[in-house]
Parts: sequence; structure tokens; C-alpha cells
Amino acid sequence: MNRTAEERQREIVLTARRDGAVDVTALAAGLGVAKETVRRDLRVLEDHGLLRRTHGGAYPVESAGFETTLAFRATSHVPEKRRVAAAAAELLGDAETVFVDEGYTPQLIAEALPRDRPLTVVTASLPVAGALAEAEHVCVLLLGGRVRRGTLATVDHWTTKMLSGFVVDLAFIGANGISREHGLTTPDPAVSEVKTQAIRAARRVVFAGVHTKFGAVSFCRFAEVGALETIVTSTLLPVAEAHRYSLLGPQVIRV
Repeated sequence: MNRTAEERQREIVLTARRDGAVDVTALAAGLGVAKETVRRDLRVLEDHGLLRRTHGGAYPVESAGFETTLAFRATSHVPEKRRVAAAAAELLGDAETVFVDEGYTPQLIAEALPRDRPLTVVTASLPVAGALAEAEHVCVLLLGGRVRRGTLATVDHWTTKMLSGFVVDLAFIGANGISREHGLTTPDPAVSEVKTQAIRAARRVVFAGVHTKFGAVSFCRFAEVGALETIVTSTLLPVAEAHRYSLLGPQVIRV
């Protein structure tokens, strides 16, 4: 069947969203077209903000119409996420009150926090609260609200109102994308509101994320790069790119 370019591109996006990534060779075989045709399609889809190209393939960008679930995030780039989370947790310093964001990397940060000293953790994430609830010296404050199915985190006015009553020493923030031009972004306006409020409540803000987050842009902007004290990522983010982010204000740590 001869598909139009539009039909082909729609199928590529659906495949990427279903499988988490696409491969040029496999797509060319499956669609019955040349690899160069697939590469051209991927360039178009990247220009439209739907995919990010990688060597030999592409992966989907999270947007207002598509967001990966927590379960999916727990299967991708896991060793990198664990390194980043461990390095982020080491930035705790003398903080006594901490906000931990929703998402898989923040959940790993929560698991890496020390359990042998008094710590109050504020979170909208049920998995984060569950990871820390039994720690003897950790007091967990779970923000109330509507629970989002994909990420098991609370949102809406109940969540932001409760959060607005706090001042925390440190916020560990995640994002679906971070770019020098558009700052930190996330697909859902309700999630964006919670993140905005968390940053407003925090004396220090640390962003922790794997290299694939950089240059990605989602629907709702909730912070500028300059609002961050520190960015923690991995050595898969090139040194030159890390330096460009540091020029906007934050310290950039690559692990």
C-alpha cells in the first residue's frame, strides 16, 4: 500500500508512542520505503516537535496529547536515572524541609535521601510518600487533590493551596523537557501549577533529569532555567551543552 507522507508520519508517531522509540531500519522495512525517506519523515516530525531524533532512530516528545506513564519511565534509562538521583540527593546539605516532585527520577531521589536524620518531605507523589512513609526520622506531608492516573500524583487547587502554605529549604524538581529557550516544561497545565507553586515555596531548587530531557519542549512552561540553583544530569549531556545551561545561572553537575 502506498501511503502519503502524512499517513506515514502519523504511523511513525503512533509507533514511537506505543514502543517508546523507533528505529530507521525497522521503519523502512515495515513501511516499505527507503531509509532516506524515513529519515526525511523523522526530520519533519522533529521540526513539528513530535519526535526527537537519535542516532539511527527517534523517540516521542511528550506533549499536551501524549505523556508517558510512571510505569514506562521506570523501564527507560534506569541506570542513568539512578546515578542522577544519587547525585541529586547528595545536594541535600543542611536542608530540613524538602519538596520532592512527581516522576520516576524524583522517586529515586526520595529513596536515596538519608534516613538517619530528621527530615520533613512534602510531595504530591503517592510513590514518593510510600517510599518514605516508614522511615523513622522522616515526616511525610502528602499534598491532597485529584490523583492523576499515569503518574499517581495529586493536582488541582487543593494541592496548590496546601503547598502555598509552606516554605521549604529545597525542592527537587522534574520536568518533561528543559531547554535554554523555553525553560522547564510539562504537558499538563495542572501539573505545571503544582511545579510552579513548589518552586515559589522553595529557597533552593534542584532539577534532576537524564540527557534526553534537554532540548525537549512540552506544552506548559513552569520555570526559567535561571530559577534553578543546580541542574543534575549525566555525562551523556555534552560538556559544551552543559556549559550553555550554566551560563543561564545554575551550576550543572554531570555524573
